[in-house]
Amino acid sequence: MLQSGYKPYLDSEFESLIERIHPPRVTVDNDSCKDCTLVKLDSVNKHGILLEMVQVLTDLDLVISKSYICSDGGWFMDVFHVTDQLGNKITDGTLIHYIQQSLCTGRTDVNGDLQEVQPWLDRSIRTYHALCHQCTALEMTTTDRPGLLSEVSAVLLELGCQIVSAVAWTHNTRAACIFYVQDESTGEPITDPSRLAHIKDQLENVVGAHHATGENKRVSLSAPAMRRTHTERRLHQLMYADKDYERPGNDSDWSAGEESSSSSSSSGRIRKVTDSSASKISSNDRENGESTQVTIEHCEEKGYSVVNVISRDRPKLLFDTICTLTDMQFVVFHAAISSKDFLQKHQVEIGTKLIFALLFVFLVAAVVVDEEEDLLCPIKQEYYLRHMDGCTSDSEDERQRVVQSLVAAVERRVSHGLRLDVCTQDRPGLLSDITRVFREHGLSVTRAEIGMRGERAIGSFYVTDVSGREVDGKTVEMVQNEIGKTALIINDSLVWSPQRSSPSSSSPSGRADDRPNKSSLRSLLWAQLERLSGIR
Repeated sequence: MLQSGYKPYLDSEFESLIERIHPPRVTVDNDSCKDCTLVKLDSVNKHGILLEMVQVLTDLDLVISKSYICSDGGWFMDVFHVTDQLGNKITDGTLIHYIQQSLCTGRTDVNGDLQEVQPWLDRSIRTYHALCHQCTALEMTTTDRPGLLSEVSAVLLELGCQIVSAVAWTHNTRAACIFYVQDESTGEPITDPSRLAHIKDQLENVVGAHHATGENKRVSLSAPAMRRTHTERRLHQLMYADKDYERPGNDSDWSAGEESSSSSSSSGRIRKVTDSSASKISSNDRENGESTQVTIEHCEEKGYSVVNVISRDRPKLLFDTICTLTDMQFVVFHAAISSKDFLQKHQVEIGTKLIFALLFVFLVAAVVVDEEEDLLCPIKQEYYLRHMDGCTSDSEDERQRVVQSLVAAVERRVSHGLRLDVCTQDRPGLLSDITRVFREHGLSVTRAEIGMRGERAIGSFYVTDVSGREVDGKTVEMVQNEIGKTALIINDSLVWSPQRSSPSSSSPSGRADDRPNKSSLRSLLWAQLERLSGIR
């Protein structure tokens, strides 16, 4: 059932006039907070501007530890607490100028790439995104299997395609890849229709060779475009269209475990809907070392859907969540995002209420310690949403789809496997050679990013064995010896905990055994802590 909320009407020409009179203003503040930089944005509200801002910050590899968002009344105001990867403030004047200009004078449509307002910026934003408008784009979704990346890159090499950059994600037995290619002999984009059709036919043969009847697969090629969708956003769109959020073989879990209950708060204004499918997801994912919980409430007084996401913190998490909500045609009116270790990172006036809150924490810590051990650095995201048409959805199917989609958005970029970094002189067939060595030694690529920076190829691969378990050290050493130890380096900073092989950890069907759900107790814990301490 759709419930309509208030939605102001603005004529498009009048809205454009307001934006010209009051252009976006970005302020970078290094004085208000001692341990992070505050990036503040004031602008006329426009669908997608939140995603655009988050995209700018994440493309620069900045860490967003906290954010407050408000966009009621046609005006957008946002505050981001950011640091670099080492936890330092942003003090580089040229970088600060780039952040300001990218949303003020250099804005584009949210579906297009950000214009490079500073040609000096030689960072990862160039490696994977900035050159995509100069290349032919190859997009592919299919069933994941060991050796897939090796087979595709080998076919492209045989067809005379030079891979300029490539990004591949896997999730729930599905795989999505985007390759940016040029003609190997000329270095120009491939635009000949007959050649593009031939490349597509050959790749469809590779993708379809191991496909079961009825399984989804898709291969497409597109000519260069100045306003091409951001690469990582496009990967989210491809996997969402491929319905990777639907867990294979778990259809019964969604229906069998659904118990919806409605309860009113003391004021009678907020109706909370408990979706047990979220706890079902969390229970299954805990065996992989991850736990993501999504809950949905309905605020009847203001006509918002209130979505809470609790997960382990990681780079680009906020981008992935905002990207998914935007592409699902939701508008974020209010939001608050913060890590739950905020008590350690920020000075707080400790009064009587906070002391009682801390005592409450210690009393229940023993009950939830096993639940929280998987969330080594948890972060909470809270969003007040409506659809673009001003309505909120209260149907069971809609809530289930939102829960599944947000959990999938969090999971897609989770680093499963051992990270191997590549830095070597670029040459034709490099990706084909690297992935061939992986395949010959029984390694499966779970996520990959590779691109050119100058004359060198730089990227990273996350690998497991073919069964999804930890890679043997001797195997890694043999792979390094064949590719080159200076070209392929083990990155020990991000290593995923392998799947547990204990018989009690999984059911015969391959799904984790159900365990008592403690998410409600943990949610109560943090709700009480925030309420009693006066922190929000």
